[in-house]
Amino acid sequence: MVLTAGQNDTAHAGAALEKLCRTYWLPLYAYVRRCGRSPEDAQDLTQEFFARLLERRWIERADQQKGKFRSFLLTALNHFLADEWDKARAQKRGSGVPLIPLQLDTAETRYGHEPASQTTPEQEYERRWALALLDEVLHRLAAEYQQEGRAELFADLRPCLVGDRGAQPYAKLAAKLGISEGTVKSAVHRLRQRYRQLLREEIANTVTGPAEVDAELRHLFAALAGG
Repeated sequence: MVLTAGQNDTAHAGAALEKLCRTYWLPLYAYVRRCGRSPEDAQDLTQEFFARLLERRWIERADQQKGKFRSFLLTALNHFLADEWDKARAQKRGSGVPLIPLQLDTAETRYGHEPASQTTPEQEYERRWALALLDEVLHRLAAEYQQEGRAELFADLRPCLVGDRGAQPYAKLAAKLGISEGTVKSAVHRLRQRYRQLLREEIANTVTGPAEVDAELRHLFAALAGG
C-alpha cells in the first residue's frame, strides 16, 4: 500500500495515501502533543504535515529496502517540526494543496481519553500506532459482517476477541443467540481466524514484505504492553 501511495498521479495512489493518513494520523497528533505542543498547535501541525506530505511528495522517498512506514512517518514529521513549521506559518495552510480530511475535532478528546502516563513521545507514538492498527482491523472486520448482513452477530461475538471465556461464557452467549454452544465456538473460531488474517494484512500494508510482518507484530504488541 505504501508503494502504491508513492506512485504519481493515479487514482489508486491517492486512495492508498488517503487511507494510510486517515488510519494513522492520531499517533502523529499524540506524538506532537506529548512533545509539549498545545492542542491547537498540534492540530495545525498535524494537518500541515499531511499537506506537505502531499505537496512535496515525501511518500515517494519511502525506501522499500529499509525501515517501515511507521518509522518513515515519524522521521518525516520530526524533519517537518524542525525545518518546515516556521516557514509554513508564514504561508497559507496547505499552499493550495487539497487537504486530507482528518477528524481533528475529535483529536483532543481521543488523546485525553486515557489517564496520563510517563511515556516518551516516541513510546506514545508507537503505542498509539498499535491501537490505530487494531482499530482499523476491527473496522474492516465489522464492515465484512455488515456486508454479509450479520452486524448483530458481530456485535455479540466481538467481546470474544479479547479476554478469556470466563468473561464471555459460550453457553450464555449460545442461549442469547438461540443456537448451540458448539455453533458459537465455531463462529468465534472463524471470527478470531479472520481477525488474525486482517491484522497481518494491515501490517503488511506498511512493511517491506511478508518476512517483516511477524517482527512488526511482536514490536507493536510490545509497544502496547509498554515494553
